[in-house]
Amino acid sequence: MIQIENLVKDYGETRALNGINVEIPRGQVIGLLGPNGAGKSTTLRILTGYLRPTAGNIRVKGLDVTEHPTEVKRMIGYLPESAPLYSEMLVYDYLNYIADLRNLEKEQKQKRIKELSSLCGIAEVMHRPVRALSKGYKQRVGLAQALMSDPEILVLDEPTSGLDPNQIVEIRSIIREIGKEKTVIFSTHILSEAEAACSRVVIINKGSVAADGSTDMLKNAGSGGALIEVLVSGADESALKSSMESIDGISVIDAQKSEDGIKLELSCKTDLRKEIYLNMKKSDWLLLEMVPKKQTLEHIFREITRGDAK
Repeated sequence: MIQIENLVKDYGETRALNGINVEIPRGQVIGLLGPNGAGKSTTLRILTGYLRPTAGNIRVKGLDVTEHPTEVKRMIGYLPESAPLYSEMLVYDYLNYIADLRNLEKEQKQKRIKELSSLCGIAEVMHRPVRALSKGYKQRVGLAQALMSDPEILVLDEPTSGLDPNQIVEIRSIIREIGKEKTVIFSTHILSEAEAACSRVVIINKGSVAADGSTDMLKNAGSGGALIEVLVSGADESALKSSMESIDGISVIDAQKSEDGIKLELSCKTDLRKEIYLNMKKSDWLLLEMVPKKQTLEHIFREITRGDAK
């Protein structure tokens, strides 16, 4: 349904996207993950026609977004990170206005507003001014706006940004419900959100696709090795990290200080607990814990997007 082909976007001398290739079939809920500045929002803005690419193209049902922008926009509902709301309008008046912009007929308009008020959980705030709503309700109203014309594709840019944990769960539930009938693409850096709502994850790092697949597939792939957590007492952090990385096949994903010492998260090509133990014996450090861990999407994400990741 959507083909992203060799997509490049430059801002002056800065390259935001560096040849992205992704194909998205109909009916998939896909999470676009990456650290801040990775290129997620730029990709979505090109898809929705708000930016033109420097090179490459995006096709939606065979239509190039730069050559047929109006036709493509009719197929897409878009909620940018800052929801496009008019703060002085009542929620009902705002949605009625959006329905007019989408050229909905009178009977169809009232039916659609009622459907969306139920789906997005905003029935109780329909006659309140937008400015009086919480951030969570504003996001729900933004979702209703994006869904007004019943688009085939829903594009959401950081839909849970700034929400509290309860609001995140509520928005995530709405996304899952919408995903039963539509193709949904949303960007996020909240990994639990992607695991809970997505059938597929694309990780973007430094403007390129670093990983692409289901959450289970990515966790099973990982570094192809083991994840080991060690707790060491009496060590200098930099010396400890250097010592661990001197072992062939080990890289340090994370290091944290605790009351008992320094906790390292190690990515290993194989189970290297024996080598870690023997390395510790050469020093005066005390190895308090060494625990093998299961790969999670968070581990994969951090491994892929570390500064020295390839």
